[in-house]
Amino acid sequence: MNLIAAVDKNWAIGKNNQLLVRIPMDQKFFRETTTGKVVVMGRKTLESFPGGVPLKNRTNIVMTHNPNYQVKDAIVVHSMDELHEELKKYPSEDIYVIGGEKIYEQLVDECDVAHITKIDFAYDADAYFPNLDEKEEWKVTADSEEQTYFDLIFYFYKYEKVK
Repeated sequence: MNLIAAVDKNWAIGKNNQLLVRIPMDQKFFRETTTGKVVVMGRKTLESFPGGVPLKNRTNIVMTHNPNYQVKDAIVVHSMDELHEELKKYPSEDIYVIGGEKIYEQLVDECDVAHITKIDFAYDADAYFPNLDEKEEWKVTADSEEQTYFDLIFYFYKYEKVK
């Protein structure tokens, strides 16, 4: 399984259920990487999308503890066991965990690859991604040249779990 996220200097990913910043190149990378794949997210992540609508051209799996929660064009699961049963239907390399904080924390140890856009800035935030630089089993296996968006500097990193 894969993780995909944009993080700031402190591995922050959001504030008030919104992304910290929208960088078109990062959004394009996310779209190109996940289109045609399976995306796993929590309810709050889904609700942060425009109109709270699932992502087009992907299999959307939404995790929530609310047993009555339903959303058109998405598969809703209510526990880790139910999620794991659903994920058995798909090739592991086609599954992308897309947030938020709780979902990343619950699934990081089950993933082998992480696509991380690192933004060279520290935002005011209330949601964080697990710091892979502090986990010895994760290594950077690819990185990009410096990228810029107005005055923001960012890099694309690929982390892989060392077996």
